[in-house]
Amino acid sequence: MSTAAQGDSVSGGSDLVLVERRDAITVLTVNRPDARNAINLATARAIEAAVDEFDADADARVLVLTGAGATFSAGMDLVAASKGEMPMTAKRGPLGIAAKPPAKPMISAVEGFALAGGFELALAGDLIVAASNAQFGIPEVKRGLVAAGGGVLRLTQRLPRPIVAELALTGGRIDAERLYQLGLINRITEPGGALAGALAMAAEIVAAAPLAVAASKRIIDESPDWSVAEGFAKQGEIALPALFSKDAAEGALAFAQKREPQWQGQ
Repeated sequence: MSTAAQGDSVSGGSDLVLVERRDAITVLTVNRPDARNAINLATARAIEAAVDEFDADADARVLVLTGAGATFSAGMDLVAASKGEMPMTAKRGPLGIAAKPPAKPMISAVEGFALAGGFELALAGDLIVAASNAQFGIPEVKRGLVAAGGGVLRLTQRLPRPIVAELALTGGRIDAERLYQLGLINRITEPGGALAGALAMAAEIVAAAPLAVAASKRIIDESPDWSVAEGFAKQGEIALPALFSKDAAEGALAFAQKREPQWQGQ
């Protein structure tokens, strides 16, 4: 369990990703700015290791994912891919995160371009904060590829079908403002402000009760697979421990006493 204090860096065993702990918030930065933060196999493995460490750390509550420099990520490293090297890891799949994102909340902070696998990296998060001039797209079809790292799949779940069809079939781009209007992006910032915006949102999550946040995220993630008949029963199984926790009692008491609650995570 990490004991890094605010602003401390935590070694992830690789300079391909930078990991910084800011109290309960972990900032994971893809650090290949000279390659527009393209993901090769080594970077995917470093991302997977950093996400594993985040999930295992009981004191780490929110992950913020971003890219070094002016670009979030240009996606899969096509030069490496042309040599047969694919950024696929055994545990978390494409890009070291796409098939199995962290169990705890993750916010993607996007500056510049989030294209192909870069868009898929952003979509692995629960929330997206983007600079107003950010550009997104899944141009895989222009290279004979398919956005199979979660791009087509997750966009189909989160955007209207005609929008997804245009992005997936033409390989065209869409800007942050349009995606904000469509509900895919949570908050828009001035250029250069995406990370600060994501950190502010992360702080709001950290201020909420840990058990309630964890239960709410599980319901969001798992409920699409539930039938109507079983929905409330399965929701209850997840929510009841939080509803009858010490934190729930503390939340009510703090409200009555007009003070901030002191969460114990139990």
